[in-house]
Parts: sequence; structure tokens; C-alpha cells
Amino acid sequence: MDEQLKHLKELVNNRAVNKNTKFISIASGKGGVGKTNIIANFAYILANSFNKKVLLIDADIGMANIHIILDLNVKKTLKDITYGEKIENIILNKYGFDILPGFSGIDSIFEFGDFDSFSFIKMLDKISSYYDYVLIDIGAGIDEKIANFVRASNKTYIVTTPEPTALVDAYAFIKSIYKSYGYKDFKVIINMVENKQEAEEIFFSLNNSLSRFLDITVQLAGYLPFSKLIQESVLNKTLITAEYPSDKFSIQLTNIVANEIGEKPPKEKSSFWEKFYSFIKRS
Repeated sequence: MDEQLKHLKELVNNRAVNKNTKFISIASGKGGVGKTNIIANFAYILANSFNKKVLLIDADIGMANIHIILDLNVKKTLKDITYGEKIENIILNKYGFDILPGFSGIDSIFEFGDFDSFSFIKMLDKISSYYDYVLIDIGAGIDEKIANFVRASNKTYIVTTPEPTALVDAYAFIKSIYKSYGYKDFKVIINMVENKQEAEEIFFSLNNSLSRFLDITVQLAGYLPFSKLIQESVLNKTLITAEYPSDKFSIQLTNIVANEIGEKPPKEKSSFWEKFYSFIKRS
């Protein structure tokens, strides 16, 4: 805990207060579309490729698993805030970014019933000004708590896949939030696709339905190809963007992040043997 507090104090003391912190939620209409893996790698890229100060919040109430993906030893979680614990005492750090762990368990969901997500966002004001980006991993499906996180965010990414059920649920999620609250700042990530053409066809279908039935349109943030290395990284409790930055998934996600912040993707650093081989080809 002392190390966590030390890190937070350094964060506060070593940089000017940022009045332009961006809050980004990442959601999905259903589970199993790769949302949590994407947001963890999104945070890694922001922090390590673009040198941004990042706080990642696991707000997937009752189904939190970012701590598993990041292999964190969690002693306190979001639930402890309801008992009066200070946020700064819960924050952990790994891979160069900060994490506010969530919690899992059916009993915990009912204990969390009185939690006010809007009040929680206000509590974040105490520390969020020291971050460039606050990323919020919210649960699959639709309920009031999820809606509040979305409404309080500057932008929300919706993760979906080519599966018909995932697309229907993505549409239902956007429709529910828009019809109830008028919120429409959505960007869509198509995950687990074969190629760009497939992603664009899927997005066209989704966007066409939104335009036809709701009279709104959303943006395509990008697509992420299926990679066998994702499963390997999950099993090893590492991040694919950290272990395999040259993988097609890592490259595409880096492009999505670059577009979000308006900066060019960093040039990939070649290894010694890659450079050596390129010199041989030139000679």
C-alpha cells in the first residue's frame, strides 16, 4: 500500500494539473467479444507508445476481471469505496498505467445496489485531473449504472464481433442509451474479423440500421483481426501489445488509439536481426 501511495504522490507532484482529462467508456452489448482485453491493451498503448497518463477503471460490476488479465494482487476494490475507503488507497499500477480494480461475485452485486455511479464520477475529480485519459471498462448489457457511466463519458467505444447476436446486442445497446438519454457519442470497434472488407461490411449494416430506425449514425473506430497470440497472452497473463507489438492485432489497435488522440502511430523499432537481414537484402 505504501508503494501505491508513493506512486500516486509522484504522479501528483511531477506534472501539472490537467484540466482536459478525457473520460472514455468501453462497452459491449454482450459478453465474450473481447472488450476487457481490448481496453487493457488500449491503456497500455496510451501509456507506453504515446506517453499518456492513464487510469483504467474496472466498472464491470460483479464480473470484474481486469485484475486477472493484468495478473494483479488485489486487496481492495471499487466496493470498498462504498465503505468509505479513499480512491487513492485502492489504485494499483502496472505496465506504466494505473488501475482501479473492480470486484466479482453475485453477493457483491446486491451489496453494490446503492452505489451511485454519478457520485463516483464526481469522486474521481479529486484525482482524474492528474491523468490524460480515464478509461472505464463497463459491463455487458444495459442497466442504469452502465448508462450513467456512458452518459458521464466524453466518448464510448462499442466492441462487437461478426456474430449476428453480438451485432444485434450492439444495436440494442446504442438504441437504449440514445432513446433514454439522447447520448450518441459512440465509436464502434469490430473485433475478431478476417480483414478490413469484412469489418466495413459489418459496420455498414449496423450503421445503416441506426440511420434507418433511429436517425443517428456512429463512427467506425477500426477493426481488430483475430490473432492466436491473444489467447496465448491471456493464458500467460500478459498483454499482447506488450509481448507482441508487431502482431497484426497490436498494430491495428495502435492505429485506433492513434486516431483517438490525433497523433501518428509510433514507428516500429526493428530488432538487431531484422536490421541485419535488411542490410543483407540491400547488399
